[in-house]
Amino acid sequence: MASCVSPGWIVALSMLFAASSFGQQRVTPANSKGGTPLNEKWQGVPTEFRESLKLPEWPLPTNLPQWEKDRVEVRKTLVKLLGALPPRPDPTKVKVVSREDRGDFVLEKIEFHNGADAIVPGYVMFPKSPAGAPPAQRPCIMLLHEHGGSKDSVCLNVAARDHAGTQLVQHGYIVAAIDGYFHGERIGKGPAGAIEDKAAQEMSFSKINLWLGRTLWGMQVRDEQCLLDYLGTRSEIDQSKIGASGMSMGSTRSWWLAAIDDRIKAIVGVVCFTRYTELISHGYLRAHGIYYFVPGMLQHFDTEAIHALVAPRPHLELSGDQDPGTPLDGVETLERKVGQVYRLYGKPENFNSIVYAKTGHEYLPDMRDRMIAWFEQHLPVK
Repeated sequence: MASCVSPGWIVALSMLFAASSFGQQRVTPANSKGGTPLNEKWQGVPTEFRESLKLPEWPLPTNLPQWEKDRVEVRKTLVKLLGALPPRPDPTKVKVVSREDRGDFVLEKIEFHNGADAIVPGYVMFPKSPAGAPPAQRPCIMLLHEHGGSKDSVCLNVAARDHAGTQLVQHGYIVAAIDGYFHGERIGKGPAGAIEDKAAQEMSFSKINLWLGRTLWGMQVRDEQCLLDYLGTRSEIDQSKIGASGMSMGSTRSWWLAAIDDRIKAIVGVVCFTRYTELISHGYLRAHGIYYFVPGMLQHFDTEAIHALVAPRPHLELSGDQDPGTPLDGVETLERKVGQVYRLYGKPENFNSIVYAKTGHEYLPDMRDRMIAWFEQHLPVK
């Protein structure tokens, strides 16, 4: 299929104002809204707290054969930190609730019990093949919604800031998404039912999962694996070409998911390329909800270890330089460290980080264009 990337992506190439080593680009967008300039490091933080805080220095791998052995243990540690997650359910029991012709695509609504505590609703969007063309397997992109979003915001609501579904379908991709915990149709389905609003439900889920010896974040990523299990049963999907992308919370879920599950073959993260050390040092822990935090992680490593588990699979990160949830110096540290791991594999071209100037926590049209172009390059539609 011929590429249909919008001219905006090509125009954006002319707006590059700086590029350091490969895998790091700086772009000046025309339509960003801006965000919050960084606080000074440790501004207002009590000396006693700062001096007592021990943050990890994870040694970057320098030898590929040794890293291939070590990465097994790093992944085991990461999965263990998520807690005692229940076994995932049988994916053949997923129900197709409805099937609707939407013109350019067919929309299936699905639902499944996640084998733990919830019915999970989702969508799968199938592009239509030309009349008379034989059925063909297509790549599939999992879209992971932001905090405050839903399967509808990423798949169908073109006005939503994290929407990308219809654009991907127009480029020939199958698209799949579910409602995460305390979002979409799952609001009011928490430990206290409908008497809790979304924010209270998020906190209750966090609390009860800690009691049960697991994390809310682990359960969220596990639900995405349940969807991935189901996609593996669909003959329409090329299993060698499943990608993941999302904004904000969805971005973070995409790289955690890829880190623990090799079935994800390429990812694009939008405005959440966050390193936790810099998040703490600039005083922006408040920029992320409680769902995000995994007990014990900083006893082992910062997020460069998670991103290292994604290598050498294609990995694009798009960030704003004034996004308080993603401090720029943390992005720069990750660029250097993650880039080193990709170079170790001899695949530096498979990692790219683009930072947009005077840009906050926003999903710009150019970011969507680059997301689509990345998947077209690495998971092409035949």
